[in-house]
Amino acid sequence: MTSGPCPGAGPTGHAPAPLLGVEEEFFLIDPGSRAVSSLGSRVVARARAAVGDLVSGEFDECQVEVKTPPRREGAALYDELVAVRGAAAAAARAEGLGVCASGTPVMGRQGPAVVGDHPRYRAGLDQFGTLLDGFTICAAHIHVHMPDRETAVLVGNHLRPWLPLLVAMSANSPFLDGRDMGYASWRTVIRGRFPALGPPPYVDSLDHYERLTAALQESEAMLDAAIPFWDVRPNPQFPTLEIRVMDVPAEAADTVGLAVLIRALVVTAGALVQRGHTGPETCGELVRAAYWRAARDGWSGKGVDALTGRILPCSVQAARLVEHVRPALEEHGDLDRAVAFLRRLAERGCGAQRQRISWRRRAHLADVVDDLARLTFDEESHWEGGHREASPSGRRERGDQHVPVRGPGRIQRTDG
Repeated sequence: MTSGPCPGAGPTGHAPAPLLGVEEEFFLIDPGSRAVSSLGSRVVARARAAVGDLVSGEFDECQVEVKTPPRREGAALYDELVAVRGAAAAAARAEGLGVCASGTPVMGRQGPAVVGDHPRYRAGLDQFGTLLDGFTICAAHIHVHMPDRETAVLVGNHLRPWLPLLVAMSANSPFLDGRDMGYASWRTVIRGRFPALGPPPYVDSLDHYERLTAALQESEAMLDAAIPFWDVRPNPQFPTLEIRVMDVPAEAADTVGLAVLIRALVVTAGALVQRGHTGPETCGELVRAAYWRAARDGWSGKGVDALTGRILPCSVQAARLVEHVRPALEEHGDLDRAVAFLRRLAERGCGAQRQRISWRRRAHLADVVDDLARLTFDEESHWEGGHREASPSGRRERGDQHVPVRGPGRIQRTDG
């Protein structure tokens, strides 16, 4: 992302909506065994002929990552996401594979893990060793344009208490290697074993943030101070705040619903930062406890409200979030999309609930993988829950001539 308004203009400043971008990671699936397959480099090479670097490799060769160009409107972001998901799926099909959106591999893998060919991945193996065994997980990352890094790190303070709720909303990893792990987001548990990965600490300034990351790098608990793996971080290359806490959702409409909620939260926090509020000094242990509870129970249970320490249903926390950010949602035309996302959660649950329902209905995990693969790239699936109007075909039916922008160079590559 290269341009955008200062989110500190706030929900009453009538500024254009800050630019949004999405990154999603997917598993490549063998259609026979439904295990993950380490052919990522071949799939990426095929996809690049169509969309350039909007499809790229990831830590493990059984994964690919897709990226959208930055967009202001949720409908346009949705179009881009469906298009780039489709490009990745088409490239995978050409290699005899499927694409599946799940936070962890449902049916395990064929053969040994193959780490992607990137200097940072090799450095991570050298530094963390066997801690990276089984680190095969897929996330969604949301980028929101920021005016400067100082504002970005202080906005992160305001986001910390809400991160566990985002875990619960996006939880989509109950199975690993053919086993129900008893958690809604086992991906969150896997990530929690690292010394400097998870919710960011409270910081009182950019200088504080940079001194802390430098100390963690020197301790070797962090690989690179410029690229911390915290769940909220200023992007090291571009003027965005990156929110990385979510499992990848199966449906594009859900990713975009999360994205507009997160943008409204960033805009609201930015307005507070501009007025001198550096954010609540929420206890780090309470935030981690809230993460664990959200990872275990997902959307269906109660969670720890990290602002108060109270145990509240996730639906109640979500209603509080909407009220907190409602002015920003309304100003940027995102309220209906956010409410529709929460309605879908209320009606059918988070991804983990849907995976388990699919398993119980059909009694075989292969069917869970098939359902996930269908939802990941089948555009028809995104029309469910009243979202036909938000789909590219739905807009064409209304006479909208918007065409997704595709091709190389539309959004810059982000590390991580």
